[in-house]
Amino acid sequence: MRQPSIIARRVAAASVSLVVAAGAAACGPKDNDAKGSGGDSTPHKGGTLTVLNSQPQSDFDPARLYTSGGGNVPSLVFRTLTTRNRENGAAGAKVVPDLATDTGRPNKDATVWTYTLKKGLKYEDGSPITSADIKYGIERSFAPELSGGAPYLRDWLVGAADYQGPYKDKKGLSAIETPDSRTIVFHLNKPEGEFPYLATQTQFAPVPRSKDTGTKYESHPVSSGPYKVVKNENDGEHLVLERNTQWSAATDEERKAYPDRIDVRSGLDSSVINQRLSASQGADAAAVTTDTNLGPAELAKVTGDKELAARVGTGHFGYTNYLAFNPKVKPFDNPKVRQAVAYAIDRSSVVNAAGGSALAEPATTFLPNQKSFGYTPYDPFPAGKSGNPAKARELLKQAGYSSGLTITLTHSNSKDFETSPEIATAVQDALKKAGITVKLQGLEENDYRDKIHSVKTEPGLFLARWGADWPSGGPFLAPIFDGRQIVKDGANFNTGQLNDKSVNDEIDAINKLTDLDAAAQRWGALDKKIGEQALVVPLFHPVYKRLYGKDVKNIVISDWTGVLDISQVSVK
Repeated sequence: MRQPSIIARRVAAASVSLVVAAGAAACGPKDNDAKGSGGDSTPHKGGTLTVLNSQPQSDFDPARLYTSGGGNVPSLVFRTLTTRNRENGAAGAKVVPDLATDTGRPNKDATVWTYTLKKGLKYEDGSPITSADIKYGIERSFAPELSGGAPYLRDWLVGAADYQGPYKDKKGLSAIETPDSRTIVFHLNKPEGEFPYLATQTQFAPVPRSKDTGTKYESHPVSSGPYKVVKNENDGEHLVLERNTQWSAATDEERKAYPDRIDVRSGLDSSVINQRLSASQGADAAAVTTDTNLGPAELAKVTGDKELAARVGTGHFGYTNYLAFNPKVKPFDNPKVRQAVAYAIDRSSVVNAAGGSALAEPATTFLPNQKSFGYTPYDPFPAGKSGNPAKARELLKQAGYSSGLTITLTHSNSKDFETSPEIATAVQDALKKAGITVKLQGLEENDYRDKIHSVKTEPGLFLARWGADWPSGGPFLAPIFDGRQIVKDGANFNTGQLNDKSVNDEIDAINKLTDLDAAAQRWGALDKKIGEQALVVPLFHPVYKRLYGKDVKNIVISDWTGVLDISQVSVK
């Protein structure tokens, strides 16, 4: 996830992203039966599922969506070469075939990937889905007027860096070959063992050239999934999906598609969403949300109600909230100062500020605490649960600040319990015990985002967050710590401006691995190596708690998305 706004979208769409939008401590539903509430837990076909969201499902075009694993609502309409495994917990963090017969066949050095489409695939109008349609769908995602999707293809595909899409360049991308109607071959600039993960993005959804209407395509995209769009009002604010009769479950092992109709209503206040789900009256009894968490106060109320507590889905998404340093700004150019801050942090108070232990888990690793990321427990600056101010003072003295230190912490004014004033104040209070006076600089969200992601304006210390494009260490560590991804005249995410050849080389070496379990172990070891440099201070990993209606059954929450998977639920 390249920026906080994308994170919010991805989590909303999943997902987000978004995405946000997450393992040792991660698992599927804890507070509810995995099959949902009610006496008869057997899922049945039929009925209407209502989705109540705060963020609209905007840009409903596969080229423009930035989703992980195909997204949540989008994956009901858009099938891709691969997708996420629709199972609870850690099993759901695996990539599995979707339109393709397998997750891809690499050549020896993972620079060429070949896929074969399943037989019998059809669009909503009954016409066959071909490899040429997937190639065209990818090519149109390069068109400037359809921007917004994941940027990897431009970087990874041979000769794609300056491609402007099929509307301007009819020749298309030579890096994608379609030798026959069921075979598609991708040629990459460098080894990418995680290409099967990328192939879950909606840019890999097929689009028939003859039905492409450019920027208007989002109002009625041609469905390859179990549902088709019959209404799209106000740029995704009200989206209605109905069953695609040409979709065959025989070609799709992942989507259950129990309801006959999906009614997505967005632009709602989060408190209203939770009130409606809590009451479960009328259509709301068969309702879910894909983007609205329970807040601390709401969770306290729900926890005291046995019936409501049974309707809370608990999930984890690959996501970390952390303190970021800019070592180019004094006094953070001194590693001992950065280490002192790390020792001084009181994670118990930070977790409380984030909503309590039910909504946040303390973090000492940058990688999320899930196996698929390569999570390797470590704590280079052990501060215990409530900080180690004595050790912090000792390090400050060694750094030449025996009388203490005054610094500024930049944060967002958004009430998001992540980079907001509550978290900043908890950090301020903890550092005060170590003799560090913290002045808080709160900025409006857009100003905050612009400031922290510009090399020219990046502050010395600020609150930050990062979420994964897929459940692996690659899209988590590379954007933040690969020196070749430092952007001097644009949005930069390598906030520590680390450009360590040994780190860059290890990222390249891991990317060559097609054994994703072996790659995960290497990502975990690299996380530990980078963590010892104190360029960031991990604070917490969020936990998602979301209500669903009393008639919703078959609850599946994977560690890929951390939220209820609407392709699995039944409402009848």
